[in-house]
Amino acid sequence: MPHRAPSTEIAAPPEGLRLIAIGASAGGVEALGLLLCALPATCRASVVVVLHLAPGRSSRLPLLYAARCLLPIREAQDKEPLQPGVVYFAAPDYHLQIEPQRSFSLSLEAPVYFSRPSIDVLLETAASTYRREMLAIILTGASADGARGLAKVRQLGGAAWVQDPATASSAAMPAAALRLAGADRVLDIWQLAASLALLTN
Repeated sequence: MPHRAPSTEIAAPPEGLRLIAIGASAGGVEALGLLLCALPATCRASVVVVLHLAPGRSSRLPLLYAARCLLPIREAQDKEPLQPGVVYFAAPDYHLQIEPQRSFSLSLEAPVYFSRPSIDVLLETAASTYRREMLAIILTGASADGARGLAKVRQLGGAAWVQDPATASSAAMPAAALRLAGADRVLDIWQLAASLALLTN
């Protein structure tokens, strides 16, 4: 990821957010570190993250970020209700879905774009449940995963932010999302972090 001074342009987060769903792949560990550590302790939305991981590997991501972030971070569990002000990571080798009663379910259905968990699966199920109460963010990555899900988020009234492909470690995923779904805002990673820092409820 290129290093430069933080940007000054930021976007006000939509009002009434109950869910922030973030998808990332190649280059996503560093990008997520900036975003998650920018979330204020006053954030009352649930935050759900899908980061593509190799199958068969245990995830140490919650441990990696927990010491630097103000919100509690943990791996999402099957049938667990989403709680406000908590960051959840998808478990490796399971699709993470959000049920209509706002709880998680894990699935072993076929990979999407060779990935399980899939960003599309998370976003499509979340959009059907949260509609206008959600913000979806697509970050750096090397596939088109997330584009179809982002289109559904926007179709059902949710907000969509996409990392500027020109500033991403891997431009393919944000570029695919913009081609298929468009976005409400296209921001570099520093702008995205500064924008999330504005969350107050």
